[in-house]
Amino acid sequence: MNREMRALFPVFEGQDEWVYLDTAATAHKPRVVIEALARFYEKEYATVHRAIYQRSLVASERYHETRRSAQKFLNAALTEEIVFTRGTTDGINLVALSLGRSFGEGDEIVVCETEHHSNLVPWQMLAERSGAVIKWAPVDEKGEIDLGVFRELLGERTKLVAVAHMSNVTGTIYPIRELADLAHGAGAKILVDGAQAAAHMKIDVQALDVDFYVFSGHKCYGPTGIGVLYGKKKWLEEMPPVQGGGDMVDRVEFEGSTYQPAPLKFEAGTPLIGPVIALKPALDWLMELGMEKISEWEHQLYEEVFKAASDIEGLRVIGTALNKGALFTFSIDGVHPLDGATLLDLKNISIRSGHLCAQTALRRFGLTAALRASFGVYNTLEDVELFVEELKKIVHSLRS
Repeated sequence: MNREMRALFPVFEGQDEWVYLDTAATAHKPRVVIEALARFYEKEYATVHRAIYQRSLVASERYHETRRSAQKFLNAALTEEIVFTRGTTDGINLVALSLGRSFGEGDEIVVCETEHHSNLVPWQMLAERSGAVIKWAPVDEKGEIDLGVFRELLGERTKLVAVAHMSNVTGTIYPIRELADLAHGAGAKILVDGAQAAAHMKIDVQALDVDFYVFSGHKCYGPTGIGVLYGKKKWLEEMPPVQGGGDMVDRVEFEGSTYQPAPLKFEAGTPLIGPVIALKPALDWLMELGMEKISEWEHQLYEEVFKAASDIEGLRVIGTALNKGALFTFSIDGVHPLDGATLLDLKNISIRSGHLCAQTALRRFGLTAALRASFGVYNTLEDVELFVEELKKIVHSLRS
């Protein structure tokens, strides 16, 4: 990757000195995505699934083309296994509300202790509604799951395992296939939060053998407000819809209604047509670029920042698993995360600070807040050099 890649993103035009290191929160959009969204609203706008006129038929076809791209992106077996949502959070809540209707008193949900709030709070809410019990899967100091301990948490009452593919705090890439095998061996389903993984590594839901996989468009260089929920067809067919309205119904009578098959029964109302259509060029662009190539480059950036910052006295890296993504989460003795991020911002360097929407994860490492630098395809080795250089100056000034 180089400056030519950065030139594909209009947000960086005239911003040569801006170092953006918060892609884990949200990724900027390449021109092909912005143009697709603008073109739809300016020249191609029409509703979908509801009319016979030409523009509506074209919009409907383009809408379903995105479903086919998402199927390919995840290597799902069928387009019917792809449900459009508002994002990762919305997808997880959909499963919690729908699948969760079958949960009862004493049923168990296993959740990793380092989960993002979006893959934790919905299960707490489900437990409150149903009487289910949450069991917490611990991680070690490196941020890795102990498979032996995890296995012991599973039992005949376990109904669901919920785990991130990649932690948004430690960057740990969890052994999803092994976890899926263990979950299935106990008769449970597994849901994977792919928000951090989808834009940075190749995903194959069939090889992983997961029951549900969710990710957000905006972290994959696509529009905000759109996400994807993959679910095995047999589960989506059994699960009831959680919202009622137009488009998700088959027949409506005063006495009751019947519903469309999945995925439409989960997509009530006029859908997010523009964001769905603009998600396709984002996913296609990632696949064309090559997920392995992206992963390799971002890992190189991580190795560079890890090496360059290692001589900062009092620096502690959160998450040192052998298999991890390009997330550099850290704390520095004597440097409050808010101060560090603010001073970096004054130098036109954008990183994340705070509890990272993962308070239990930080608590596991004895923290209430941290700093996080994360990388995207538009980042360069020069970005890393500038970031570490300014970080060292800040540390020196705060300790002087």
